[in-house]
Amino acid sequence: MKKLLSTACILAGTFSLFANDSIFVKEPNVPILTDRTDNVLYNIRIDNSSKKQEALTAIQLEFDKNVPVKDIRSVKLFYAGTEAPSRKGQFRFAPLNYLARENGKFNRVANRSYSILRDSIASPSRKVTFKTDQKLFPGINYFWVSIEMKPEADLNDKITSEITGVTIDKQKETVFRKGEKPVRRLGYGVRHAGDDEAAAYRIPGMVTTNEGTLLAVYDIRYNNGVDLQEHVDIGLSRSTDKGQTWEPMRAIMDMGEYNGLPQAQNGVGDPAILVDKTTGTIWVVAAWTHGEGNERSWWNSLQGMTPEETAQLLLVKSENDGKTWSAPINITSQVKDPSWYFLLQGPGMGISMQDGTLVFPIQYIDSTRVPNAGIMYSKDHGANWKIHSLARTNTTEAQVAEVEPGVLMLNMRDNRGGSRAVATTRDLGLTWEEHASSRSALQEPVCMASLISVPAKENATGKDLLIFSNPDTTKDRTRITIKISEDGGNTWPYSLLLDEELGWGYSCLSMIDPETIGVIYESSQAHMLFQSVKLKDIIK
Repeated sequence: MKKLLSTACILAGTFSLFANDSIFVKEPNVPILTDRTDNVLYNIRIDNSSKKQEALTAIQLEFDKNVPVKDIRSVKLFYAGTEAPSRKGQFRFAPLNYLARENGKFNRVANRSYSILRDSIASPSRKVTFKTDQKLFPGINYFWVSIEMKPEADLNDKITSEITGVTIDKQKETVFRKGEKPVRRLGYGVRHAGDDEAAAYRIPGMVTTNEGTLLAVYDIRYNNGVDLQEHVDIGLSRSTDKGQTWEPMRAIMDMGEYNGLPQAQNGVGDPAILVDKTTGTIWVVAAWTHGEGNERSWWNSLQGMTPEETAQLLLVKSENDGKTWSAPINITSQVKDPSWYFLLQGPGMGISMQDGTLVFPIQYIDSTRVPNAGIMYSKDHGANWKIHSLARTNTTEAQVAEVEPGVLMLNMRDNRGGSRAVATTRDLGLTWEEHASSRSALQEPVCMASLISVPAKENATGKDLLIFSNPDTTKDRTRITIKISEDGGNTWPYSLLLDEELGWGYSCLSMIDPETIGVIYESSQAHMLFQSVKLKDIIK
């Protein structure tokens, strides 16, 4: 046989049915980044256990007809060597990761010490033939295909392709595909490990301003990836072209060496951002921790009100579309109960209600050391803030959406695991009602998620939409997925998988325009990865 066979006919765990010297290809369903020199397009596994095959001489690749090949800068074929004897019996597709998400040297370009470049084709046509004469090692041999996009490639481009042939010893061999054929989407790595000398970037929030600018906020974690208390500041990235490019990072909240303590004992983190639709002012809220000895604030923030006792809730604002920012405004005394151990925002984004009320989701550890989620709100455009009652106990990171005029939905991370908790309020959190979808409709691995409400008049479908994103699994933080509901969150019939591999899993959504969703998330490919998705690509 001289064609590629789909593994739809291959039962899970039955690779032993295939004879030695089988050839398998796998295409990961992960974003292709326009800011990278290398992206894994295919992993290829060639079994030469019989030692009868001598050399790989060619691989044929064909892009589908709708792929804009003009936006592809190059494709490359690499040989990555063989498998370790200690892994005998494991069905793998690579000996290791060629791109290192946590290594600033190798998160945009592959580590060349791990594989050998065998062929490179610039400005490829739809049909590509890699030519090589790579001797095959006895046992398992690994190859991979890299793709590099042009920086100006449209983020709404899609890449679909097939490996149509593999030639060994001048004979075209049968190739088996592992998994389904994915539609690969483009993305932009807004923040990678090592950028601006920071070890990690975490906890994304994002809004679209009244001017159409995208503003993304996140933790700048200078020393490592751990939570407060550490040397953490709030960073902001700004895009005026719908996420195609992003301006240099701004640090908009930095408490420095306040009161003579080191910066790592003055960290500020876990931001949420909102736009006041009436005034155009942008607000960011974050938690500042002071003097906790560099241990985790979740357990070391205490009861009380002062910075020396407990975490402080800080706001900054911008009145010029995110270009410059105010000094921090401490609102702890307005909203915190002295018996609570820790009050902080639900990271991600807040909202501006139809009547002009500003709302941020919040979470707090109460006097019994149990966490609870709720909201805080301002009726006077951010001058004063209030908190009423918790929505559900033993919940933490939440997002809020206005699902009807004056009706708020709070979608919460639930420590019980398994699925998201959901509640609604008609009186700004004074009373709450459990939603019919709570603890059933949206599975999660205990992680932060994002929820936005998009009224019919503001989107191209002409229907009221709820849009949600999270790791769509109950296990690891894999399978970052966008889902859409047309019935107020009772059912979620439409979904799109963005990234199937392991990341930190936090995400934040914002409509870019009536046809397009923007999402920034902690991807398997970058610490802060941005993608744009057309509504029509999800609602079919």
